[in-house]
Amino acid sequence: MIATGSARIASSRTTNNCAASGLVGKPSPALVLATSVLNSRQVSTTTTAPPPPAAPAPQTSWLLRNLPAKAVPYAQLIRIDKPVGTWLLYWPCTWGIAMAAAGAGASVMSTVWTLSLFGIGALVMRGVGCIANDFWDRDLDTKVIRTAGRPLAAGQLSVRQASVFLVSQLFLGLAVLLSLPLDCFLLGASSLGFVATYPLFKRFTYYPQLMLALTYNWGAMLGFPAMHVWDPPTMAALYGAGICWTLVYDTIYAHQDKRDDVKAGIKSTALAWGDKTKTVASVLTVVQLGLLASAGVTGSVAGPLFFSGLAWAAYRLGRMIYHVDLDDPADCWKWFVDNIKTGGVIFFAIASQYLYDLFVASGFM
Repeated sequence: MIATGSARIASSRTTNNCAASGLVGKPSPALVLATSVLNSRQVSTTTTAPPPPAAPAPQTSWLLRNLPAKAVPYAQLIRIDKPVGTWLLYWPCTWGIAMAAAGAGASVMSTVWTLSLFGIGALVMRGVGCIANDFWDRDLDTKVIRTAGRPLAAGQLSVRQASVFLVSQLFLGLAVLLSLPLDCFLLGASSLGFVATYPLFKRFTYYPQLMLALTYNWGAMLGFPAMHVWDPPTMAALYGAGICWTLVYDTIYAHQDKRDDVKAGIKSTALAWGDKTKTVASVLTVVQLGLLASAGVTGSVAGPLFFSGLAWAAYRLGRMIYHVDLDDPADCWKWFVDNIKTGGVIFFAIASQYLYDLFVASGFM
């Protein structure tokens, strides 16, 4: 500012001298050069100043907009505003419960009660998985545009705060497991190792989606002991079908971030399969449908309603693989979310056959 003021005084004096000499409007070359240098320094100082911090993005979710401000980061941590993950975790549970109910001839009320318990469990355990994922990935998340705003990566929550919240979620999950038979509790508890460690796999293998698939479809087996049924062939077939399904939809999901993942050193099946993704996905889908049909036969739901529903699911899966644009993140997200409906169709195929057979056995039809 002192330099600027001196320049102005010098300019004023020179202008007055010029006026006295009849040279107003024609400053000396030295003055022009000095003034130009000072002005360029002012502009440089102004343009290199750091911009003000950006305002937080407005919340588009109705739920987040209506939560207390302090609760919003916790809700985002467990992705409560993005329920697609909860549905994709829940549907394999419903397949196992409905198929076990069909094999045991269980009542509708007991089946609905078990479905309700697993719905709560899916919501809680999906939250546990999200927190574990964000613990491991809080440094990597800052390098990917889509994940940079997550509460731990953005510094909205500390590791300690997230840890306390994680413990509360685990206690809720324990309460659900304790409401189920003991063998169901033991089988469910054995999946916690997968839940805690699957986020690590993207660091050293191109198949973290396989680890996610092993974790996300555990409920397909868990539904059987929850209904007091043990049917290993059917349980294995359903579990395998779910694994194939998850590998397909989560690879489509991973294609959203493949450019950022390469820069960040994150591995995925999207990068491993590349241009062959649709071919591999087609093979996996054929295997998935074959395993579902096998489970239907061994699980006592091999009727017209079941196979009609399975054909509907096959159509939906084939349409997804054919139409998805793997180079368009928005299109990948759209078809990924569409799997909520596909999982529901498979449940409908099993449940409708179960209800039909149950009503026939009861003399209502």
